Amino acid sequence: MSFGGPTMSSGSRCSVRAFEFGRTHVVRPKGKHQVTIVWLHGIGDNGSSWSQLLETLPLPNIKWICPTAPTRPVALFGGFPCAAWFDVGDLSEDGPDDIEGLDASAAHVANLLSTEPADIKIGIGGFSMGAATSLYSATCCALGKYGNGNPYPINLSAIVGLSGWLPNSRNLKSKIEGSHEAMRRAACLPLLLCHGKGDDVVQYQHGEKSAQILSATGFRNLIFRTYSGLGHYTIPQEMEDVRNWLTSRLCLEGSHTY
Repeated sequence: MSFGGPTMSSGSRCSVRAFEFGRTHVVRPKGKHQVTIVWLHGIGDNGSSWSQLLETLPLPNIKWICPTAPTRPVALFGGFPCAAWFDVGDLSEDGPDDIEGLDASAAHVANLLSTEPADIKIGIGGFSMGAATSLYSATCCALGKYGNGNPYPINLSAIVGLSGWLPNSRNLKSKIEGSHEAMRRAACLPLLLCHGKGDDVVQYQHGEKSAQILSATGFRNLIFRTYSGLGHYTIPQEMEDVRNWLTSRLCLEGSHTY
């Protein structure tokens, strides 16, 4: 559930824009179904590995949907193809953003959630690049539209991002502040961001900066948790924090925080 590889560098960007998503794995709720969350894996991974971990969490009221990203050339790895939600070569704010890839993955996630019953709360979570896609979806939800201007079709109740970053952050503040409805949606959407201070893949500074940008943009219902010594992976304490946060924010039955 982590990715390693070459140092982040520039590379050829993907020119073929045909997105074929892989297999989707579903973890059914063991109790009363209250919430459905799409969980997105990191680069080079797949939905199966995370579905196995999520199935072990004591959250009986949540249905987990774990899709698999398309295989595409990734500039981060010099154009080598791997499972990735979008193309990326540089995590800095000045790096190029693959809006087409981000929109395609965000739309795929929204489509997976669009068929859930009306009384079911819906959310998105993820690790690393999956977390980045989750945070991008949060901004689309607040703005009411994708980066290409098409309407964003669903209302999210929770966003979780582990060891990730916020893509396409340039001009986000002015876009949100330009709409009263966007400001309202941003302020109401709960977000949990977690990052290890020992992360040498998506460095801690990227997670911290993303949390600062989101907070300054108007996402007031945001918690940023840090873990000393944690690298680019997850640990039981982090997943326990996720469980407690989801239980509290989504008012889940049959689960208790400690």
